[in-house]
Amino acid sequence: MTDDCAVKVYKALGESTRLQIVRMLVKRRELACLEMAELLNNTAASTLTHHLKPLLECGVIAVRKEGTFRYYRIQRHVLEQYAPSLLKE
Repeated sequence: MTDDCAVKVYKALGESTRLQIVRMLVKRRELACLEMAELLNNTAASTLTHHLKPLLECGVIAVRKEGTFRYYRIQRHVLEQYAPSLLKE
């Protein structure tokens, strides 16, 4: 992966809500938006989308669509390369 990719990953993880999302996803296999919003004290969907976008763009998380639901999961290989300590929590 390029330096540009590393910058995007660290920038995405540098925001506390995004880091919290990643930590939640490390502990669970997958989470739907609604579940994440509840775990983040009923965060608004638009705010959650704002935080998920950079995590998706840099490859830290991936999304799976099932009907009208979206399920998010960690891309372990990306965290193993850039932030392995997050996988040990």
